[in-house]
Amino acid sequence: MAEILIVEDEPSINELIRRNLELAGHHCTQIFDGNEAITILAEKNFDLVILDIMLPGADGYEVLEQIQGTPVILLTAKSELSDKLRGLNRGADDYITKPFQMLELAARVEALLRRTKKAKKCFELDNVRLDFERRLILVDGKPVDCTPKEYDLFVTLVKNRNIALSREKLLDLVWGYDFDGGTRTVDVHIQRLRAKLGLEERIVTVYKLGYRLEAPV
Repeated sequence: MAEILIVEDEPSINELIRRNLELAGHHCTQIFDGNEAITILAEKNFDLVILDIMLPGADGYEVLEQIQGTPVILLTAKSELSDKLRGLNRGADDYITKPFQMLELAARVEALLRRTKKAKKCFELDNVRLDFERRLILVDGKPVDCTPKEYDLFVTLVKNRNIALSREKLLDLVWGYDFDGGTRTVDVHIQRLRAKLGLEERIVTVYKLGYRLEAPV
């Protein structure tokens, strides 16, 4: 679990980010003003900051100047290259342009946490253990014989746990946009994972959509 500071003045966007990242197992602190962000950053350490540029009080660039050693993802409605370069040159590690999909932001968060060694090396659910470093899934301590796609599918479900993913989205995330097979491929691999891992009650079917891995927050 990472400690993440969300600095975004639009309440609905701030809350959407918080809900999705906390469903993924992180703890979030919400701030809506640049000056408040500077104050809390001086008082508390965070593993990651998600920072909007256009803020009341101090803007995102001013807040960025106060951040030392903490990874930062900039949120910006500005798409000009100069704005992106300005943020990166001032110490931001990544940026994402509004509007964005939560799955993309979540993926960028996980990638940045991995690079800064703040991401978990293992995930455990019931008697199942997922070892990210060794690319292994274990049940009761014993490795499970999984295909590469079964492993990738389970990793995708874990990283987006408690979030409903459509079959089309799973195809895109696991097999790639150029895969010419149908969504039946996802159903077959889900059935195999359920059987191999004993997670029939955890990997649930979302009616007329796809699947969701239910896990404690």
